[in-house]
Amino acid sequence: MPPLQFGIDVLLTQHPDWKNRNIALVTNHAATTNRFIPSRVSLLKHGFNIVKLFSPEHGLDTTGADGHSIDNTIDPLTNLPVISLYGDKLAPAQADLAGIDLVLFDIPDVGSRFYTYLWTLSHVMEACAAFDIPFVVADRPNPLSGNLLLAEGPLLDETNCSSFIGRWSIPVRHSCTLGELARFFNETHAINCRLTVVSCLNWERGMFYSDWCQSFVPLSPAIPVFESALLYPGLCFLEATNCSEGRGTAIPFRVAGAPWLLANKTARLFNTLIPTLSGSVHARPVLFTPTEGKYAAMPCAGVMLHVTSTASFMPVAAGWLLIRIIKELHPELFQWATYPTHVNPSGKKHLDLLSGISNSATLFDIPLADFAEDIKTYTTCSDWLLRIQPFLIYQ
Repeated sequence: MPPLQFGIDVLLTQHPDWKNRNIALVTNHAATTNRFIPSRVSLLKHGFNIVKLFSPEHGLDTTGADGHSIDNTIDPLTNLPVISLYGDKLAPAQADLAGIDLVLFDIPDVGSRFYTYLWTLSHVMEACAAFDIPFVVADRPNPLSGNLLLAEGPLLDETNCSSFIGRWSIPVRHSCTLGELARFFNETHAINCRLTVVSCLNWERGMFYSDWCQSFVPLSPAIPVFESALLYPGLCFLEATNCSEGRGTAIPFRVAGAPWLLANKTARLFNTLIPTLSGSVHARPVLFTPTEGKYAAMPCAGVMLHVTSTASFMPVAAGWLLIRIIKELHPELFQWATYPTHVNPSGKKHLDLLSGISNSATLFDIPLADFAEDIKTYTTCSDWLLRIQPFLIYQ
């Protein structure tokens, strides 16, 4: 099979009429060509007139801590000014776009609704529409595949749960590319920006990151490897609990633990109940000591999840089941928790903002046996497949 080409690889072979105009690039250091050259460097070498950079959460270098404000800076690779879109603003201001003829977007996504790069995309689209500036997305594959049968909800309640970790009604695991979601948002939310998507070549919807590349480019400090990305849509819900999600370890979003957690019992019960979903993941008891975040410098007992089949793994359902089991086995110790960030300083309602539904904690009060049996009904995508169908690019 011919090698996969990202949208940026395709764009570099082209000579669009805007190539010599003043271009602002929304990007970060995880955005590379398929030969691992930073996109911004390669664009400049190919004669694209990039004059300014915008960066999302975690900053241009992708090393900023989760939820921490990012300042403007100068890019050491290109000497271009970098305007942060996760600092004093989430969208480019009119002054930031003065003299800009076109905005180009190239940032890899993780495939989950609460990963904020997606919502930076939406805010930039709105700014381009407001100031009548063309907007181009250099598309990238979804690392969790584009298999819409693996999409998982719940769908977000925009009235009660809209935030920067989920503005609009899409599933937790959306199974789309950012180019496809840009097309969807542009029409369904009447943004009406002058949108162009440069499509990838040789990507099929059933392909995961590991199918086209064996070396994962870290997306942020807590997504250093592909398996962290694969488990993230489910284990991110641990942020709303008093359990560690593995931040400050070598295995973020692959473990759940706490000093008080009964690791052997948790792993055993999880492995007993998970076949009701697909049986494509196995829990193993582990010990770890985070260097930051919850329980920093404190030894934790926990479980590590090992995905045995990406093609059938449902991370949201697995993550919810694990949390329900921890709550069942530790009724006096387990607690829901706040999660303060730059965009939600109080950290309140974090479980609702992650799940996209109000009073979501009540779901985890359902008896464990019933919860395990019916969990797919709680994470259903409703009519997502029908709604997104007209905006899909790939087969």
